[in-house]
Amino acid sequence: MEPESLYNLLQLPRQVDPPAEAELPQGEKKKYLPPTSREDPKFEALQKVLVEWINATLLHEHIVVRSLEEDMFDGLILHHLFQKLAAVKLETEAIALTAASQRRKLAVVLEAVNRGLQLEEPQAKWSMEAIFNKDLLATLHLLVALAKHFQPDLPLPTNVQVEVITIESTKSGLKSEKSVEQLTECSTDTDQSSKDVFDELFKLAPEKVNAVKEAIVNFVNQKLDRLGLSVQNLDSQFADGVILLLLIGQLEGFFLHLKEFYLTPNSPAEKLHNVTLALELLKEEGLLSYPVSPEDIVNKDAKSTLRVLYSLFSKHKLKADVDGTP
Repeated sequence: MEPESLYNLLQLPRQVDPPAEAELPQGEKKKYLPPTSREDPKFEALQKVLVEWINATLLHEHIVVRSLEEDMFDGLILHHLFQKLAAVKLETEAIALTAASQRRKLAVVLEAVNRGLQLEEPQAKWSMEAIFNKDLLATLHLLVALAKHFQPDLPLPTNVQVEVITIESTKSGLKSEKSVEQLTECSTDTDQSSKDVFDELFKLAPEKVNAVKEAIVNFVNQKLDRLGLSVQNLDSQFADGVILLLLIGQLEGFFLHLKEFYLTPNSPAEKLHNVTLALELLKEEGLLSYPVSPEDIVNKDAKSTLRVLYSLFSKHKLKADVDGTP
């Protein structure tokens, strides 16, 4: 069965009516997604990607999500998903049958999730009550945050936003207000094309990654030869930022005083300082077309390291080829 057909069978449409006045206590607010928002193609595409991601992640546990609203609210699937993604074990009951035990379980899971995402509760765009009450927007915000943190290469639709109606119960009756809620980030064409190059390389042509690394290592060693330095392992030797700063200095004509960086960094903080400085210099020169996290370089992320080095390689190797210089 094709993925599209499988998704259509699993994700049954659900019509949600706005709350009646008697259902909403005075002073409380509730968000409502009108049919036009629920039927938005990008909104539906986002749900499809998330459903398929969860089902693929939990395939070996024989868990199948059919509806993000109906299947995520009690914390059971969220419990399994977070344990799988974060490689941790949460101390909470495996199965919760009553509403009270489901709330307790969900609270434990969300506390662990927020801690794993390094979020304080006020920063989160979800809450235990919202998830438990099957608030689709809150559930989507939560799942998007998990996907971005634990699987940043997941192809989420960009710039997904929906019109939301907020219903408030007042003394004079129900009051409604329209707003637009952003679910995924915008993406520029430049960023997307830059992302596509390296994502496609690692995903579709991994056998060519070593050839790209070899070409860049040869280029780097030519430029560092006058300093008596050489690079053998591209993934690890740039993690402390020292060689990267020296390379930028050679290519861009910077003189970096030893007081500005750590020549022999002894801690993660010192390495992070060096790499952050290097990325700032590259940004000032307009060389970074795609945002790179300094933490990824320090953590020896091969794709991020290649992005940074390729920005220098593409400028100076091409210039050398045009000029006919070595």
